[in-house]
Amino acid sequence: MLIKTLALGQLGTNCYIVTDPDTLECAVIDPGDEYTVILDYLEEHKLKAKAIMLTHGHYDHTMAAFEVSINTGANIYINRKDCSSDPDSTYRYCHEGNVTYYDEGDCVTVGSLEFHVMATPGHSPGSVTLRCQNALFTGDALFRDSCGRTDLPGGDMQILMASLLRLYNLEGDYEVYPGHMDSSTLDRERRFNYYMKYAVNNQ
Repeated sequence: MLIKTLALGQLGTNCYIVTDPDTLECAVIDPGDEYTVILDYLEEHKLKAKAIMLTHGHYDHTMAAFEVSINTGANIYINRKDCSSDPDSTYRYCHEGNVTYYDEGDCVTVGSLEFHVMATPGHSPGSVTLRCQNALFTGDALFRDSCGRTDLPGGDMQILMASLLRLYNLEGDYEVYPGHMDSSTLDRERRFNYYMKYAVNNQ
């Protein structure tokens, strides 16, 4: 499994291109902006995008989803709870794109890679974490040394604490690839992340 990180848009949102090196099929996780940068990377490395997976619906994680989809034919995956029903909203892909809704327990296969969906709400109602091999793509649920904000519509700190506790309780260690800032490991966050430790101590 090959993982390329592209920090895109004004908020430097991490877009991950996760590739099966044997087939060159890949998943694009959270294409937040600058769709031409994503498409140029795919073309340069002769990659075939087979899925566009959104950890949640906030604009800084989704703005390039529609353009990447129509240029590659890749399906867009999102939790229904984060897909606006308003056709005039910024969620254009929800109404004009090739969209599949996923949720807890679902699995998306790209080449030999299997992305298992974990519901980790709190930052938004439909936030998910994608687990593939030894990697967790946590969106804005879990950051290095921090977690996502809960003061936006649909945010709930108590629910986010339950999601952090769930991640803490996963068996073994994982590489953690968050929606913003640097990557980490789950063991490191178990030891040093104040919010995760708070979730554990106040369960």
